[in-house]
Amino acid sequence: MQFLHFKAHSLQLGSTGAKGFMNEAGFRNALYMIDIGQNDLADSFSKNLSYTEVVNRIPLVIAQIRNALKALYDHGGRKFWVHNTGPLGCLPQKLWLMENKEGDVDASGCISSYNSAAQLFNTALLHLCQEMTSQLVGATIVHVDIYSIKYDIISNASKYGFSSPLMACCGAGGPPYNYNIKMTCGNPGSEPCNNGSQFVSWDGIHYTEAANAIVAKRILSMGYNTPKLSLDFFCHK
Repeated sequence: MQFLHFKAHSLQLGSTGAKGFMNEAGFRNALYMIDIGQNDLADSFSKNLSYTEVVNRIPLVIAQIRNALKALYDHGGRKFWVHNTGPLGCLPQKLWLMENKEGDVDASGCISSYNSAAQLFNTALLHLCQEMTSQLVGATIVHVDIYSIKYDIISNASKYGFSSPLMACCGAGGPPYNYNIKMTCGNPGSEPCNNGSQFVSWDGIHYTEAANAIVAKRILSMGYNTPKLSLDFFCHK
């Protein structure tokens, strides 16, 4: 695991007197933030697996997350902040790539099957967090429902000042998604919009600063956390 190499290297450098590296106490007191799921689901769908095949792979992904959390715990981690995955089917990239969406689009214009898979993953992730909280003595695991936060922004876009919730600010092709896999943001042929504050998506995958500000505010509200603990809790624990 990359973390184990990072920890070993940090401790080694710290032992030589190098400044700015964490010691064992630092790793024990650190808050481990995990944002996971989107790439695993997206990779499965990109391989043209059926909805059933993608869903059947979810337990394997959850098992790997379990192993990763246990490894962090075994190496001193006790504080965990876990984000579930967002509405994959609302990303402009996915909407552009899926040519035949007829019958698989919800009221917000998102791909229903992709979002359904994300929700099944999220349910399993929440159960995992609750299960591991009871198993790992002294550990605190907070699960944050990022999916609900982001889907609310998209489905109620006008309430938040967004006019184009399913269109990338930076991309190519114009409406409805302003996305082209051959001209992605930053590459020749792409252009950024002039009013990024009216867009949810920056480049078809990542959110704009305006959308992320709302997401961050909701995260800090504790309204989407299980259990209802704030980030400040970990500063005094």
